Amino acid sequence: MFWLNGQPADSVSLTDRSFQYGDGAFTTMLSQSGLLVEWAYHRQRMQACLDALFIPQPDWSQVEAWLLQAASDASLAGLKLHVSRGEGGRGYSATQVSAPNVTISDFAYPAHYQNWQQQGIELSVCQTRIGINPLLAGHKHNNRLEQILVKAELERRQCLDGVVLNVSGDVIETSMANLFWRCGETLYTPNLDESGVAGVARRRVIEWAKQNQVGLYLGKWTLSDLLSADEVFITNSVLGAAPVTAIDSYSFSIGNLTRSIQEMLSP
Repeated sequence: MFWLNGQPADSVSLTDRSFQYGDGAFTTMLSQSGLLVEWAYHRQRMQACLDALFIPQPDWSQVEAWLLQAASDASLAGLKLHVSRGEGGRGYSATQVSAPNVTISDFAYPAHYQNWQQQGIELSVCQTRIGINPLLAGHKHNNRLEQILVKAELERRQCLDGVVLNVSGDVIETSMANLFWRCGETLYTPNLDESGVAGVARRRVIEWAKQNQVGLYLGKWTLSDLLSADEVFITNSVLGAAPVTAIDSYSFSIGNLTRSIQEMLSP
C-alpha cells in the first residue's frame, strides 16, 4: 500500500520532480511488530541527503507518525520512505516548486533473507561499473539508474548479488548492500566519498567496531584486497548482516565476527 503525505494513494502528479528528474531521496527500513527499527539513523541519513540536494526538510515528527501508521503488524516487515522536492518548476530550476511530497510504502519481509543470514550468499563480480560522483556519493538519492543496470546484469547471469566496482576499479558495494571483510584481526570496508551508498547498517557496524576497539580501516580497496579476505559479509537495514561464502571461484568460511555483527544488528 502507498501513502502520499499521510493519505492512502495510488498515484502521484506527473509534475512531481522525482518522476521528472529523480529529484529527491529515499531510505528503506525494517519494522518490527509495528515499530520502526533504527528510525533515528534513517532520519539522519535522509536529513543529510536532503541538505545535500537543498530540499527543504519535512516535519519529521509528522513523517514518523505517518510511518507508524503505515507499518505492518507483522513481526518483521519493511518500509520505504521517499521524499521528493515537490511538484512544478521550469526545467531543472527548483524555483516555483510546491512543498516536498512524502511517499511511504510497506512491503513483506523477504523470506529468503533468513536463509542468507544462516547459510550465507554467493556473489559474483559485476562487469557493470558505477561512476565517480563526489557531490552525491554516500547519499541514497532517487537517481538509481546505475544500480538498475547492475541488477539487470546480475539477473541476466542468474546471480543473487554481486560485487560492484567503480570506473577506477575500486571495490564499492554490492547491488543491494554494503561490503565488509576481515583480514587477520582487522576489518575493512570501502570509503564511499566518491561512489556508492552509505547504509544505516554500515554506520552501525562502524560505530560498533569503534566501541569494541576492533581495528577498522575505511579506504580504497581493489578486488584483490577483497579476495584475500579471511571472512566477508554484507549489510543492509532490512537484511541486517549475511555472510558471503563465495565470490566467483573464491570461497570463504562463515566467521565468528560475522555472527557477532548479526547479533548486534538483530532487532
